[in-house]
Amino acid sequence: MVDRVYKEDLPQSRKKLEDLKHEFVELGPPGTRWAKLRIEPLLKHVDTLEYLIHSDEFSSESSRLTKGVELFHSDLVYLRQNVKGLEKLLLSERRRLKK
Repeated sequence: MVDRVYKEDLPQSRKKLEDLKHEFVELGPPGTRWAKLRIEPLLKHVDTLEYLIHSDEFSSESSRLTKGVELFHSDLVYLRQNVKGLEKLLLSERRRLKK
């Protein structure tokens, strides 16, 4: 069960991060470059996780990976919290620029 959710949630996280990156870049300077500072490292993390979960090395391990449910869950929580935080930052930046 967790591997299915994990495999489905990683592409969704990637999509959200890519959308946020685009929106932050559109805001332009001045301000913190959140796309470079936070989003790009998170996208690299998603790339690595997706690569590993689909690699030949781990493809036959699916049944044994269930022992790592807590670890996989923590990856998803980490990504979700970062996406939510970035969404809040984006709203804040938009409000600031409207003033």
